[in-house]
Amino acid sequence: MAGFSSTTSSVSGSTSQQNYTFALSALTTLFFMWGFLTCLNDILIPHLKEVFDLNYTQGMLIQFCFFGAYFLVSLPAGLLVKKVGYKTGAVIGLVIAAVGCLMFYPAAAMREYAVFLAALFVLAGGITVLQVSANPYVAILGKPETAPSRLTLTQAFNSFGTTIAPVIGGALILGAVTVDSNLTGDALLQAKAHAVQIPYVALAAALLLLAAVFAFLKLPVIVDEALPASAQDSGSAWQYRHLVFGAVGIFVYVGGEVAIGSLLVNFMGLPDIAGLAEKDAAKYVSYYWGGAMVGRFIGSIVMQKISGGKVLAFNALAAVLLILVAVFASGSVAMWAILAVGLCNSVMFPTIFSLAVTGLGRHTSQGSSILCMAIVGGALIPLAQGALADSLGLQLSFLLPILCYLYIVFYGLQGHKNTHTT
Repeated sequence: MAGFSSTTSSVSGSTSQQNYTFALSALTTLFFMWGFLTCLNDILIPHLKEVFDLNYTQGMLIQFCFFGAYFLVSLPAGLLVKKVGYKTGAVIGLVIAAVGCLMFYPAAAMREYAVFLAALFVLAGGITVLQVSANPYVAILGKPETAPSRLTLTQAFNSFGTTIAPVIGGALILGAVTVDSNLTGDALLQAKAHAVQIPYVALAAALLLLAAVFAFLKLPVIVDEALPASAQDSGSAWQYRHLVFGAVGIFVYVGGEVAIGSLLVNFMGLPDIAGLAEKDAAKYVSYYWGGAMVGRFIGSIVMQKISGGKVLAFNALAAVLLILVAVFASGSVAMWAILAVGLCNSVMFPTIFSLAVTGLGRHTSQGSSILCMAIVGGALIPLAQGALADSLGLQLSFLLPILCYLYIVFYGLQGHKNTHTT
């Protein structure tokens, strides 16, 4: 089973497995929070689309700004984490994310779409620092051969956040002003804009509380160890073919997953699919992200016995077949087919990530930053699907994610193999 090289990093001092368990338990709260915050975008898109009368392409600018931050912030975040350490990096990420959440209050008061987009960029910048800090930390805290399983397990708690976010967000944001039927016109739109204020201020408070807790937690300190002279590689992570292919894999996976999730509410609102109101459709979005959560718990066990590459290829192929059903069928068959793609997504991110950093040696930190940069796929592919939805129709636009999953089939079967020699 692939994992991080045990010769590049270690936990200082005589840290027991019990300490590992405590550290991993603490880190799961970070995975949960950024999953929750990321999935709230699926509620914001239809909400702000109505408030500002946006088309699909304009609505997808939410994901463009959010995931664009990964591309711009990942490398600086990697340098920051290398300088201050994994734990301090996580604390800084939490504080930045809290600032982004607080920016939603003036954005709603001003009712300016551009300010909402700026708030999302800052929020995502903080989450990027968290990603760069937490993913390698989880992979290193334990046996290298079980890194994919361990990262998949912690990602399951990330999926728990994405599962409950649509339900809570749908109730607090989409359903916040439906009780007042007297509001009409501009007053109604203003009330809907203000509906995001309290939820995001509450999230900011939770993030700051987490930052304070992590600042005082005693977690294992990871230090770089010197490699044998024969392993000293003067190159960079970019020379590893399987890492580059893995970065493309992260790009298309995040792009496909986010594009589908972003348009689920609108998809289920189509008369030929389910004709659901936004608030009701939001509840079903939880099945999409909940499938990923269940699949990650299962995958963390399965991949202790079966190759991560094989599991990855199988899931990606299943996703392709389900999307084809969603595109060419109608009614509940199409709706449940697209929701079931979430189950297929379950192991993809942690498995691609773990396979891609296998054998990078002292370039692991750089490789992690490159993979986080590739999350920019969540900015570009949803924007492209939004444009397709405006031109070809919403249902046909789901053909685009099929191309993403076909590439992941290739990566699981061949692209992940490390052919680099030192």
